[in-house]
Amino acid sequence: MKFLVFFYLLLVSFCAFTQKEKPQNYKRYDERALHFGFMLGFNKSDFIVYQNIDAYQKYGLISVTSKGIPGGQVGIVSTLKLWTPMVRLRIIPTLSFQERVLNYTFVNKKDPNGKNLMYEERVGSTDLDLPLMLQFRTLRLNNFAAYLLVGGQFTLDLQSQEKASQSYTDPFIKIKKKDYQGQIGGGVEFFAPYFKFGMEVKYSQGFNNSFIQDNTEPSNPIDRLYNKTLWFSFIFEG
Repeated sequence: MKFLVFFYLLLVSFCAFTQKEKPQNYKRYDERALHFGFMLGFNKSDFIVYQNIDAYQKYGLISVTSKGIPGGQVGIVSTLKLWTPMVRLRIIPTLSFQERVLNYTFVNKKDPNGKNLMYEERVGSTDLDLPLMLQFRTLRLNNFAAYLLVGGQFTLDLQSQEKASQSYTDPFIKIKKKDYQGQIGGGVEFFAPYFKFGMEVKYSQGFNNSFIQDNTEPSNPIDRLYNKTLWFSFIFEG
């Protein structure tokens, strides 16, 4: 999936750079140091899961895997030109909605058909994300440009149950409220007469273990959880 996305971006870039010269829209865009706009998009959030090495012996666990569920995000864009139009600093305070599913398969629990029983735990998040990115952009060709992104973000999970009382009749997975993530990505930009429209893809991954072990049935087999997210965004700047 990631290969296809970046192949698409490379293909679009190649097609754009083979175009004949045309009149430029929004010619004065690069003269301004600061630009504002907004972002809309969708995401697929997931966990990198490390289970305890003795989970099979202690709990009869064959595997625990994570599956991402599509979510969405909205944000406010601020972009600052650094020295040259090709290097910019970007911050996009974002409200994102994410959900992950942990699937457990046990050897000593069978379904009515005699197969190993699988059950799931859902972990939802409403995040306030504060990404700070360096944007390296190509020179404009006509009304097109492409760019790469690298940076990081601080994430605050507004839905976190980190300090909530655990329900031992219906236990749930606890994850930490704060996370620090690295990000890398790229995008393409199209200049209209009075604004700039962009399409962007990013990948982020947490540096710290987000999992809270509180000795419940769903948490016992797990050692660590790391957040990861694939972001697709549509960006409008004036």
